Amino acid sequence: MNRLNWKKAGLRAAAFALGGALLLPGLTAHAAAANYTATDSDTFWKLSKKFNIPLNTLMAANPKVNPYNIYAGLKLTIPSGSVKVQAAQTVTTMKGESLAYKKVLQVKASAYSASVAENAWGPVDYFGKPLKLGTIAVDPKIIPLGSKVYITGYDFNGLPKGGMIATATDSGSAIKGNRIDIFIPGSRSYVSKFGMQNVKVYVLK
Repeated sequence: MNRLNWKKAGLRAAAFALGGALLLPGLTAHAAAANYTATDSDTFWKLSKKFNIPLNTLMAANPKVNPYNIYAGLKLTIPSGSVKVQAAQTVTTMKGESLAYKKVLQVKASAYSASVAENAWGPVDYFGKPLKLGTIAVDPKIIPLGSKVYITGYDFNGLPKGGMIATATDSGSAIKGNRIDIFIPGSRSYVSKFGMQNVKVYVLK
């Protein structure tokens, strides 16, 4: 066999040992994630497919392993794969601010005032703080108290146009499930004009 044919034969043998692919130079291993005990039928190629890891990365993580001699019982290092990071979900406010949120809810919204008739404990929220624009009452089982939210979809002159950031700092016996009550400064008769509206609530991160 001449030198050229010998070289081709060597490459074919290497490709067979690796399962049909050759290691490219200049690649380094990722941090090890786990150990693996090989079987007689394993090749680097098969393992790269099994663990969804690039062949070159797998081989670089096992530099002392002869790729032509993977046998049952051989201990191999399986490097960590790429971690897929899900892009944050965001909503854009009327001011152009991008807010990341955890979940979005379609809810029924009503409104309340600081009237004593609507607040047995006075014009304060659940935590005893004065009611103010941006205070909402929620069902804590749906929206945890203290949550920051962004509300859209309402239509009322007493609220910021297009959407508003609010904080869930109040609750009420009538606020159950997908319901919120929005505090609006003003008389009870004025606030009652809000009625019941369908709104979208983004629970912010």
